[in-house]
Amino acid sequence: MQDNVLQPINIENKILVIRGQQVMLDRDLAELYGVETKRLNEQVRRNKERFPEEFYFQLTDDEQDSLRSQIATLKNPFVHPTDYSLRGKHTKYRSYVFTEQGVAMLSAVLKSETAVKASILIMKAFVAMRHFLQNNAQVFAELKSMRQHQIETDVQLNETNRRIDELFDRMDKYAIDDTQGIFFQGQIFDAYAKFETFIQSATEEIILIDNYVDLSVLERLAKKQLNVNVTIYTQHPTRLTTQDIQTFNAQYPTLTVRPTTTMHDRFLIIDNATLFHIGASLKDLGKKCFAFEILDSSLIGAVMGNL
Repeated sequence: MQDNVLQPINIENKILVIRGQQVMLDRDLAELYGVETKRLNEQVRRNKERFPEEFYFQLTDDEQDSLRSQIATLKNPFVHPTDYSLRGKHTKYRSYVFTEQGVAMLSAVLKSETAVKASILIMKAFVAMRHFLQNNAQVFAELKSMRQHQIETDVQLNETNRRIDELFDRMDKYAIDDTQGIFFQGQIFDAYAKFETFIQSATEEIILIDNYVDLSVLERLAKKQLNVNVTIYTQHPTRLTTQDIQTFNAQYPTLTVRPTTTMHDRFLIIDNATLFHIGASLKDLGKKCFAFEILDSSLIGAVMGNL
């Protein structure tokens, strides 16, 4: 066996981390000792009492399957990404691995000059690896923290993207281009979202004709743009108090409430240009099935003239 084969850097490339321990595969040790893997394991079985589980154990199926991925993710900092790229791909048996103590015991079992020399170099490699890990523990902790932070960031980004997609879907669903529509019983959120788009589209004035106005309607109207005046025509006495109106105006000016006794249906007029006929009071949207439609704007004068 040539000396250059047993250089510590080559050995360190073969030290893995499995079950939280630094170990070496039986086939790698057999190569370094100059024996067949089968013969190495036979010698271990013949001296089973010298190899408790903390010295020597067989990989599980999952560990065997994840062996290459562990190396690929560079859990061992000395490993080159391609060093074990094909190892274990066609292995017919589950490999055995040896801990540092197991490697020390192997030299006594194999009883050869080559085994003794190899064991010395392997032990030095284990010590070098341990020192490297200890000296760079903070770096590894920071890398782990960065990786965890990246995972959390990716999760948050995916959630943000999902919400943005959902928002755009709802914007499409509640577009104000619809000239008519129907909402069925229980579609309370859908109905309110739809009518909020109508309210938010106003740039100058909103006129609501509705005999059953309460504070929930003012909550909807609070979504209007700034400086958009609101006039409500409703039956008298109204469910809104003077204090309700003053409180609303203090934050969302300007609201005017006027009495009417001549209207049965509900109407919403936006900027004196768009006339909505609504089958339900704004406070009851979605509680029962109702429909809405946009009427010809020429009818706005007739509706206002009937108040």
